Parts: sequence; C-alpha cells; structure tokens
Amino acid sequence: MADVLPLCLASQSPRRLELLASIGVTPALVCAADIDERPQCGEAPANYVARMALGKAQAVVGQYPHGWVLGADTAIALDGQIFGKPASKAAFDAMFEQFSQRWHSVFSAVTLARAGQSPRTLWVESRVRFARVDAAQRDAYWATGEPVDKAGGYAIQGKGAVFIERLEGSYSAVVGLPLFETAQLLNDAGVGYWQ
Repeated sequence: MADVLPLCLASQSPRRLELLASIGVTPALVCAADIDERPQCGEAPANYVARMALGKAQAVVGQYPHGWVLGADTAIALDGQIFGKPASKAAFDAMFEQFSQRWHSVFSAVTLARAGQSPRTLWVESRVRFARVDAAQRDAYWATGEPVDKAGGYAIQGKGAVFIERLEGSYSAVVGLPLFETAQLLNDAGVGYWQ
C-alpha cells in the first residue's frame, strides 16, 4: 500500500507512536490536541472514549488540513465509573483496592479524520483481571513512578504487567491504541501500513 495523504497523530503519547511504528506507520506530524478531557455527568465509558478520540482528531484537523488525522483515547472503567490518572497516592490506593481480584474494562477508541470529510470512529472494549494486590505491592509499585501518568494507575506494557492475571480482548487497546481497528480505518482511507 502507498500513502495517499500524510498522517498526523493527534497525540504526543510515546506509547501510541510505538504502537503505530509496530505496524509500520510513521506519522508525518505529531500534534497534541488541546481539549477538555473530563467525562460528562453519567457518560458511558464507550461514549466517552469515542467522544475523546473524535474531539482530539477534530481539534487538529484545522491545523493539518492536507492530510489524515488520527485521534485516540483509552479509559479504564469499573462498575460504570471511569478511572483517570491517580491524582495522589491515596487515589491510587483506592483504585487498586477496587481492581484487586476483579475484572475491569478498558475502552479504547480511534478516529480517522480529514478536512471536508466525515470522520470515522471505532472503539473496542477489553477486559482485564487483576490478581490480589496487597498494600506492600501498591506501595512498591507507586514508588516506581509508573502509575502517576497512567489511566487507572497502571501500565500493562510496563511494571504493572505483574498484576495482570488475565486479559480478554486487545492488548494494544489496553496499551493505548487498538491496532486492529486503526488498521481498518487506515486501510479504508488508503493510508499505508507495513511500510
């Protein structure tokens, strides 16, 4: 496949760049989208990530009118509650107490947009089961610094992998970009991968 138009990634996430690189996609530009990322009252997690992915892509399309813009978002949810990045050690502890020995969902969405065309958004839900996590493990993991900037307070591709007992769904989506869905959107738009 050959690129028809260059691609801009509407995210400065190094994880998303690495995931795109793993399928041979190198964006011509990386541009952070400045949008309000707070969930709306009562918003379902799937609707939230789809809205965020679309919002990020649309925020950047105006700055990049001559190519495709890829927006993405990922959220952790349990019992309908969306868990963002822990604001403190206490918030992290509260999250992990709820995750311990339970399944939670990871919702990930991706949008491909271009000026003058209707954007397309796809989303996926994956399920993650944590093993039992005790206070000493929480303290040790927090001390690594990894949980601070991660939704749900953990990185499945990092040190947090030791807590993951089972995964049902898309590993790449849990990391931050659903590659199967991303490839579908790119393919339909004639944007090459495996380059």
